Amino acid sequence: MKSTRDKILQTLLKKPRSTINDLAEAVGINPISVRHHLGNLEKEGLVEGQEERHGVGRPRLVYVLTDEGMERFPTRYMRLTTRLIAQMKESIPGPMVSRLFGQIAEDLASEYADDIKGLSMEERLDFVKDLLAEEGFTVEWEKKDNQYQIHEISCPYYQIGVAHPEVCTVDQTLISKMLALPVNKVQCILNGGAHCTYVVQPAAVKVK
Repeated sequence: MKSTRDKILQTLLKKPRSTINDLAEAVGINPISVRHHLGNLEKEGLVEGQEERHGVGRPRLVYVLTDEGMERFPTRYMRLTTRLIAQMKESIPGPMVSRLFGQIAEDLASEYADDIKGLSMEERLDFVKDLLAEEGFTVEWEKKDNQYQIHEISCPYYQIGVAHPEVCTVDQTLISKMLALPVNKVQCILNGGAHCTYVVQPAAVKVK
């Protein structure tokens, strides 16, 4: 049996921009209880309230699922993405596919070029950690002797990477561009590793 919060999320999936009264009627509870659940769901980043004008008078408050809320529901994006990459690899040479993924990372890194100017190595590592977290990775880094190791504990590209390892170019290139350093992969989950690990040598840092 679905919980009340799951019913609210399901309702917003089917009927986005619902009011509290709409949700109360759909879920079968009173508006006060709906408001309580919505408050918790907003804190978790699963829903957000938006003002909507509907004629004369004050705008009303409607609710929608956030991107994170949408990800709670099964999708076929993975299947479509895998098919698109397979089709692309049939149409263009393999090295060009890797370069395309690398270009995606370079474009993303260029968006943050001004933000990392003047940052120290460890500040850049923290920046990369947060940036990759926004992309769906779980990342930790540590200093060992004269080098830094970056561990990707979880990777949103794993399922795609099983069939198309070229996608790994994205995060490796992004890390390299953000740190302004060559990055060497010493462990990969696709090859049986516990996680992906990259190594960088701080002595070669060139802060721009």
